[in-house]
Amino acid sequence: MARELTIDNFTISDDSDCFVIAEIGNNHQGDLQKAKEMFKAAKECGVNAVKLQKRDNKSLLTRAAYNKPYENENSFGATYGEHREALEFGRTEYVELKKYAAELGLTMFSTAFDMNSADFLAELDMPLYKVASGDLKNTPLLKHIAKIGKPMIISTGGGTMEDVQRAYDAIMPINSQLCILQCTASYPAEPEDLNLRVVTTYRERFPDIIIGLSDHENGIAMALAAYVLGSRMVEQHFTLNHTWKGTDHAFSLEPIGMRKLVRDLRRVRIALGDGEKKIYPSEVNPITKMGKKLVASHDLKAGHALTMADIAVKSPSDGIPPYELDNVIGKVLRNALSEDDNITFENLQ
Repeated sequence: MARELTIDNFTISDDSDCFVIAEIGNNHQGDLQKAKEMFKAAKECGVNAVKLQKRDNKSLLTRAAYNKPYENENSFGATYGEHREALEFGRTEYVELKKYAAELGLTMFSTAFDMNSADFLAELDMPLYKVASGDLKNTPLLKHIAKIGKPMIISTGGGTMEDVQRAYDAIMPINSQLCILQCTASYPAEPEDLNLRVVTTYRERFPDIIIGLSDHENGIAMALAAYVLGSRMVEQHFTLNHTWKGTDHAFSLEPIGMRKLVRDLRRVRIALGDGEKKIYPSEVNPITKMGKKLVASHDLKAGHALTMADIAVKSPSDGIPPYELDNVIGKVLRNALSEDDNITFENLQ
């Protein structure tokens, strides 16, 4: 069974380009105009989708967590609840952003952190749904979102293979439109913690679904390596300015980085080729120039039987290749050769 997942009009498969998600999250700082600017910049970078995050904070957090003091350089409120509420978009903003994304030709979707948020997004007919690593073990939420019937993406940071299998088993009987992302839930993630080979492990364990990478690395190299290993979706945090207020900006890609990521992912797909070793037209002239042929090492008379001393290996390669040397030694010349003349089979007997 071929693994495929169609999102809007883009079908992701082993043979496709990577589906690139600009994870805006809350980097818009609760500012609708700033979110639009980020959407536009993401489109100019060539991404396929932009993603937000949706929380119903009062149902999501305990009262103590909601009211906990949260005063630091990245805070948008005196308590954690106030901070989170300041970063939330409501229906008006989501409707406007969904319309704007469509005008740009972008897929827009969101992470649902709770059932109320999932229902909110369903009412807006979002084309797909993300589940964060923190909800990998939250099978009630996984099943709830699966029943919406749209494609699902789940991140697997901080989980074991048992946790991932449990999530897969909970979702697939309800909704087979699933993508699992290898993820390391640290921000930023250090290379030694990324464990990109899990992409291969997931592909072997779950041969019927798309596998991808939620990348929290400072850079683009790991997403490229993951594509080579079989990742066909990458989620990368996105900002317009690393210095903006907020916890995620420092490890997010700015437009120049996102543009390079999209460009290089497209190049990698092309560069992987079909696995068949062949000669390309672009190689002919350089190899002719650099390659070698068999020539006379000095003037030779007709009727002379060739020895090793009579033969030189020189460029360019517009003659008998050196691997034919053993088939030339001992042969007799029909016609005389001057130094550096090509040795040809037609002139041998």
